[in-house]
Amino acid sequence: MTELLALSGRALPLLKEWAAGEPDSGVARALLMLATGDGLGDAELKEQLVVAHRDARAVGERQASLVHGVFLHTHRHYRLSADHLVAHFARWPADEVAGLMLGAFHACEDPAYRAYGDALVEEQAASAGPANWPWMSWLAATRAEQGRAREAHRLAERALTLYPRSGVAAHALAHAEHELGTGPACVDFLDDWLAADPRAVQSRHLNWHAALQSIASGDFTDARRRADTALTRGDVGMRAAANWRLLLAGQTPAGRCDLDQVRRLLTEPGGTAEIFHTFNLALALAVEAATDDLYALAHRAAADERPTFRDVLAPVVQALAEVTAGRPRTAADLLTGLGAKAEQVGGVRVEREIIQDTLARALADAGEGARAARLLHDRTTTRRHHTYEDLLLTRTTSVTAAVPR
Repeated sequence: MTELLALSGRALPLLKEWAAGEPDSGVARALLMLATGDGLGDAELKEQLVVAHRDARAVGERQASLVHGVFLHTHRHYRLSADHLVAHFARWPADEVAGLMLGAFHACEDPAYRAYGDALVEEQAASAGPANWPWMSWLAATRAEQGRAREAHRLAERALTLYPRSGVAAHALAHAEHELGTGPACVDFLDDWLAADPRAVQSRHLNWHAALQSIASGDFTDARRRADTALTRGDVGMRAAANWRLLLAGQTPAGRCDLDQVRRLLTEPGGTAEIFHTFNLALALAVEAATDDLYALAHRAAADERPTFRDVLAPVVQALAEVTAGRPRTAADLLTGLGAKAEQVGGVRVEREIIQDTLARALADAGEGARAARLLHDRTTTRRHHTYEDLLLTRTTSVTAAVPR
């Protein structure tokens, strides 16, 4: 459990060993499904969790409750999962195993659930006490997402002092240091941390964070190297997010995505199941300057009955299309009109920030540098390294001019 809570590279092998060694352990079977369920079909996943729940009920109510939570979470019933966690923590405060499913609150794509989840983490962390590194780690992650970067930084460092291999704390620290623009200092920390466990669950994602810090401090060669060596073909979202930032800054992107792959992903059932996933695919299209594809996706989103797709995703995707088409003023108008609703595109602060980046670039290229500077004022005055932001404010001929053909 320690390795699982730490998101260690040893967690999955140990979890498989536990489930194989204790086939009647419902919790072990359920946690294995939580870790690997994305690769299973619905029928097999349900079958495994029905068995897990039966075995867990024979042991006790807490175990049965945990397995039921895993069933809801792995089947993407995030609201039901969040509601279940509230009831679970009321009976078993600060249950660390249940903490593995806290992402359900943000996955609901509902601001009320997100706020409720944040309050729950605060409550459970207080119950667990300051010596509990998993809850200190989760609280650090919560504070980072709330924009309370310095507090998140302190909490993450405390958790890492208690348990240096906490993957959640290392990730929270990366988020806090992104907000603070620590640049090479963050890159050095992440490299040192990953060197001790190159197979950590978040290794690719933390390398992506390092790439963003390299972009922040102007080390574009390192950013491209990480995108090309640390990220896989399947990491479409992270690759696109790094490359679009490079393009916005007038830099040559790293190796790019396969456009046909992106198109296939969009046609699959999961392509438009969750708004943030679709947004990432739109970024991949933007990197490829696939303007017609972006217009088509914007039209599809505008016709979607889901308000977030219709009212938030559609204008964002259309703005990306306008940028690639060389119409920055139209893009700026679309994103300015969206305002705070852009947060509904999902993801976390570090990921959503790219929408503000795109608006700043569009404003600068439309000859409205003063508005762009005001938009990024907080970032350029609080971040230690902000070469990236400075470049966003520098007018270019075309965002896609740096794309090799």
